[in-house]
Amino acid sequence: MSVAPADEARAVRSGEELDLAAVDAWLKGALPALQGTPTVTQYPGGASNWTYRLQYANDDLILRRPPAGTKAKSAHDMGREYRIQQLLKPVFPLVPEMRALCTDPAVIGTDFYVMQRLAGVIPRKDLPRGVELSPAQVKQLCLNVLDTLVALHQVDHRAAGLEGIGKGAGYAQRQIEGWSRRYRDARTWNVPRGKRIMAWLAANLPAQERICVTHNDFRFDNVVLDPDDPTRVVGVLDWELATLGDPLMDLGNTLAYWVEAGDDVMAQGMRRQPTHLPGMLTRREVIDHYCGRMGFDPGDVTFHEVYGLFRLSAIAQQIYFRYHHGQTRNPAFKRFWLFVHYLHWRCRRAIARQRVAA
Repeated sequence: MSVAPADEARAVRSGEELDLAAVDAWLKGALPALQGTPTVTQYPGGASNWTYRLQYANDDLILRRPPAGTKAKSAHDMGREYRIQQLLKPVFPLVPEMRALCTDPAVIGTDFYVMQRLAGVIPRKDLPRGVELSPAQVKQLCLNVLDTLVALHQVDHRAAGLEGIGKGAGYAQRQIEGWSRRYRDARTWNVPRGKRIMAWLAANLPAQERICVTHNDFRFDNVVLDPDDPTRVVGVLDWELATLGDPLMDLGNTLAYWVEAGDDVMAQGMRRQPTHLPGMLTRREVIDHYCGRMGFDPGDVTFHEVYGLFRLSAIAQQIYFRYHHGQTRNPAFKRFWLFVHYLHWRCRRAIARQRVAA
């Protein structure tokens, strides 16, 4: 097994610069031991929140802030994300260490927080160049990532003081109503209405409601791996969407991104994580492994799979809506409407399979 290069930040994107003097002055008030002037770099992505690395002479920090022009604070609540991780850390050690939260808009015009940097490998669309894993090692990586989700879902949220991070009961109904509304609001003329899928989800809410801490964006590119052993998870990132919800719906979100080696060309075009590698579990094997570890019946999880696919279609459509109306010119979003069609086709196919099986 080769030693993997740690994930690195890059030059700060034009128009997304930090007011370094203001940030540095505030941080040294909150963390007086900091020495020197930090080197500032930025991590790729940033469609949701912007993430920077601040390398001080004696410390290595990560700063998270909302994008410029953010109006809906609830969608980028830095204080909430900070407090969730602070409460989770003692019972789920893979959360980064929180260092400081700034809620004073006079500093940089928005809330932000700072956490300890977790040095490690982040598996994105493909493993980093130079990282060679055998099929057996890939399988071990896959199992370790899934077992990390199991460990999160087994956290006693009451004992951890996390009762206030979500409404809990009624979660499934709120999610279906919420994502149906968001899809309708973002719909453009060139995508399906989705009425049958939304009606099916509303009519097939799970009879049994389970509530636990859910991540709601649990993917390979939100985990950090040990550079000396890239099969071992050392951290979990991006807790913006964490709440109290249904664990199988959280799994459904993960499965929506899970592209197998044998999937069709449309799925391959959507792939954003290395789930195609030899040794990776199939979606069915993921369900069986997860349910086995959680003690759930792995029988019919069609609702959770369809929910994950429909939710992803709504997210894709919200992004395409911005492109369609000229709010962003990113050419990567130009064909997202095709992915929406494809995801709805997957939903309809899963529903039809369930009807045949019944």
